Amino acid sequence: MATAVSEPRGPRLRTFLELVRFSHTIFALPFAIIAALIAIRWGGDWVGEEGLSPTSPARLARGVAGIVLCMVTARTAAMAFNRMVDRTIDAANPRTASRHLPRGDVGVGEVLLLVVVSSAAFIASTLIFLPNWLPLVLSVPVLAWLLGYSYAKRFTMLAHVWLGAALGFAPVAAWIALRGQTLLRDPVDILPAAILGVAVMAWVAGFDIIYACQDAAFDAAHGLQSIPARLGVPRALRLAKWFHLVTMLLLSALPLVVPELGWIYWIAYAAIAALLVWEHSLVRPDDLSRVNQAFFSANAVIGLILLAAIAADLWW
Repeated sequence: MATAVSEPRGPRLRTFLELVRFSHTIFALPFAIIAALIAIRWGGDWVGEEGLSPTSPARLARGVAGIVLCMVTARTAAMAFNRMVDRTIDAANPRTASRHLPRGDVGVGEVLLLVVVSSAAFIASTLIFLPNWLPLVLSVPVLAWLLGYSYAKRFTMLAHVWLGAALGFAPVAAWIALRGQTLLRDPVDILPAAILGVAVMAWVAGFDIIYACQDAAFDAAHGLQSIPARLGVPRALRLAKWFHLVTMLLLSALPLVVPELGWIYWIAYAAIAALLVWEHSLVRPDDLSRVNQAFFSANAVIGLILLAAIAADLWW
C-alpha cells in the first residue's frame, strides 16, 4: 500500500514565505525603525522603561524588537489574506496564474490558518508596549484597514492610496508604540512620524500605480478598479510622478521638525531623488517591459538608504 510522503519542512516553510512575499517586508520596515530611532532619541514617556535613559541600549533593543515583531506579523496576515481573496482573479490573469494558490501549492484552509495565526500574533505583540495601551487598542482597526485593502480595487481606483496608507501606518504606529503617553498630552508630538507616514503613502501609491500598469487591460476587462485601468497608462504614469514629487517635498520638510538631521540626510535625499528619476525613466506607456526592474531595483533600497542616513545623523 502506498504511503503519502509529506513535503520536507524546509521547502514547505519556503513556500509560505514566498506566498506572502516575506522579502518585501523591506519596503515598510525601515520607515518604522526610522520613526523608532527618532522617537527614542527624542526621549519622552515610554512608561514601561523607568530607570532607563531614552538612548539606552535596552530601551532601543526592546522598542525595535517589538516594532519588528508587529510589522512582520501584521504584514504576513495582510499578504496571506490578499492572496486568499484574490485567488480567482490571480488564476484568470496570465501574469499571476503561477502564484501558489492558483497553482495548488497550498490550500485555502492553510492560508486562512496563516491569516488567523498572524493576526492573533500581531495583536499579542502589542502587549510588549504595555502599560502604553494605545497599540493594543488600535491594533484591531489597523488590522481591519490592512485586510480591507484586498477588497479596495473592487470598488475604488484609489486602492493604490489605500495600500500606501497601509504602509504609511508603519512609522506612525512605531511612534505611538514608543511615545503614546506623550502623544495623549501633546498631539503635535507625532508630527515627525506623520510627515514620514504621508511621504511613505505617496511613495507607495506612486510605485504601485507603475506596477499596476502591467494589468491595465486585464483590470479594465474584469471590472477591477485601478488608476491605469480607469485613466489609461500614460495618465497613470504621469500621476505616479506627481505622487513621488509629493514624497520628495515631504522628505525635504522632515529636517524642519527633526533638526538633528544634517548633511548625511541630504546626501541620502539626493540619492533617493535620483533613484525615483531613474525608476520613471525605465517605464514608458509603450514599453512596460522594465516595470519589475523599476519596481524592485529602485524601491527596495530607498528605505534602507534613508534608514542608514537618519541613524548616522541621529546617533553618530
